[in-house]
Amino acid sequence: MSEEFGNAGSRTHMFGQLAKDRVTRARKEVAEVVDAQPDEVIFTSGATESNNLALLGLAEYGSVTGKRHVICSQIEHKAVLEPVEVLAKRGFEVTTLAPTSEGLIDPQDLAEALRPDTLLVSIMALNNETGVIQPTEGFAEVLSGHVAFFHVDAAQAFGKLIEPLRLKRIDLISISGHKVYGPKGIGALVARRRRYKRPPLQPLMFGGGQERGLRPGTLPVALIAGLGLASNLALEEHADRNRYCATVKREALAALEPLGIDHNGARDATAPHTLNFSVPGVDSEAAVVALKDVVAISNGSACTSQTYKPSHVLTAAGLPSQQISGALRLSWSHLTPRVNWSQVANRLEALKNT
Repeated sequence: MSEEFGNAGSRTHMFGQLAKDRVTRARKEVAEVVDAQPDEVIFTSGATESNNLALLGLAEYGSVTGKRHVICSQIEHKAVLEPVEVLAKRGFEVTTLAPTSEGLIDPQDLAEALRPDTLLVSIMALNNETGVIQPTEGFAEVLSGHVAFFHVDAAQAFGKLIEPLRLKRIDLISISGHKVYGPKGIGALVARRRRYKRPPLQPLMFGGGQERGLRPGTLPVALIAGLGLASNLALEEHADRNRYCATVKREALAALEPLGIDHNGARDATAPHTLNFSVPGVDSEAAVVALKDVVAISNGSACTSQTYKPSHVLTAAGLPSQQISGALRLSWSHLTPRVNWSQVANRLEALKNT
């Protein structure tokens, strides 16, 4: 970042070639995590842009072929739900799949929603609010006999869940650098070939032709190199990281469960680094204030917690309104120091008595 300023698109001098080599290496490192080919990796500014490119980039193909039906779940990130709303305004028919009360999407519901004119299915791998791991393998099996494109928002799962994202039936995978402890402002869309054919994406921006014409603009070499290194480390260390996170979660639950907490999401199908729960009788806003000097806790995802609204994820799951309004979200990583969970539990217990 401080020494190499070459443009990866410049082929006439060594500075450009060095930058290109850095990008090539990073492309390979990202691809290895999901067992893709390096030239299937399209660098973007993050998963939000990748989601938009995956969803809106297929719109022209859908219109030309008459495939104007899209399926997604009701618990997707806004970076999927809002582009889907744009497709609906353009005349596409949208089917949204409701989760179970535990936050899981049933593959059978997907099977029943599929139609001959279904263009695209978009279901996240891991929910950003609840940490619930979706049955991606089940969705891939349902889609094995259908030609619809399968998009997975893997912002939360990339580098943490390895095997599900390596399924060849997944056509499009969105990732964000900062979710895998790389730089902010960089991400990628993995667009896998199917029978040697690339997904028929169209760009959302124009002017330059970089990234196979799908994402114009000078490549941010330093950010891309950072994403590549972070991806490589995540692949090498994911088992150890997950073990550490699982230990933190066990310690958290040992302190919190005596409070009679409600788990917001399938307890046996959640990621080791996320916990979403409610304490009966405790308001989430009061809890956030009471714990601010102990842990960083939120009453929503980081993308939506700036102005509190009832969680669309928990609402879709049909949870009671009090449980939703009291929902608290904690997340941690392999870099998180050990937490005094007894202090957290004591503060929450005190709120129950006020």
